[in-house]
Amino acid sequence: MRIKDIFETKQVVFSLEVFPPSPEVAIENIYQTLAELKDIDPDYISVTYGAGGAIKKNRTVELSTLLKEKYDIEALAHLTCINSSPQNIDRIMTELKNNKIENILALRGDKPISGEIQGDYTHAWQLIEQIKQSNDFGVAAACYPEGHLEAQNMQEDLNHLKYKVEAGVDYLITQMFFDNSLFYRFREQANNYGIKIPIEAGIMPVINKKQVGKIIELSGAYFPEKFKRIMLKYQDNPVALQDAGIAYAIEQIVDLISSEVDGIHLYTMNNPYVAKRIKSAVGSLISHINGLKNRQKNSPSLDKEH
Repeated sequence: MRIKDIFETKQVVFSLEVFPPSPEVAIENIYQTLAELKDIDPDYISVTYGAGGAIKKNRTVELSTLLKEKYDIEALAHLTCINSSPQNIDRIMTELKNNKIENILALRGDKPISGEIQGDYTHAWQLIEQIKQSNDFGVAAACYPEGHLEAQNMQEDLNHLKYKVEAGVDYLITQMFFDNSLFYRFREQANNYGIKIPIEAGIMPVINKKQVGKIIELSGAYFPEKFKRIMLKYQDNPVALQDAGIAYAIEQIVDLISSEVDGIHLYTMNNPYVAKRIKSAVGSLISHINGLKNRQKNSPSLDKEH
């Protein structure tokens, strides 16, 4: 199933992200995590390509296939193109297609530490164009409510986003953010740029101190004063900090749902306990909104002329 079809049938899509185990770890080690995530009933699960530039190509395909075949969950396979070749990308796409994976999250990927880019790709839209040539896959792309770290300003970043959308993207997933007002501003700016496809909000529950530094390093996300107070207040109590981080994420999601967000993409960090608590708290809201859309869709139209 193409994930874009899910957006057409639901007002709020709810999805999760997982990352593959390292190559030296047996794939069976993630079975319990996936079984617990299946209980949450996500609309789909995305599988990362390796944060920070790590190469996990084979495991991405393996885990995506496992989600579809063993757990009957639609998979979104991440694919990065930096320092790759068209031939290598074609090989990976063939592998995905042979395993009946129908959806790709097309990403440029992180630059090497040296900063030197080799190969044919400098932007994600080039990868998207290549994927769409065969029309074998639904395609998602990333977007950045606070602007990409490498963009000089928001206008430049939105221009690049427009290129991606015009290349054939079905929907967008945002980088994590912790201030909903930034998302709403971005959504309005994107709309003004003619970007009319669904935008799914990426939410990261921060449940330990180490995450904060990593988030700053990878995304440069802005932390509002409210968030900083929570981290400072509970930083020396791991259990309390976890509960506070979950509560903060839930508050974000409730506000987003009430503001007609197209979807929630939860960065789970392979932690089913956190994902379960969040879905338990917001699941009835999502069901209510989606139920309203279904009733509106199925209600008979009135004959104005009687």
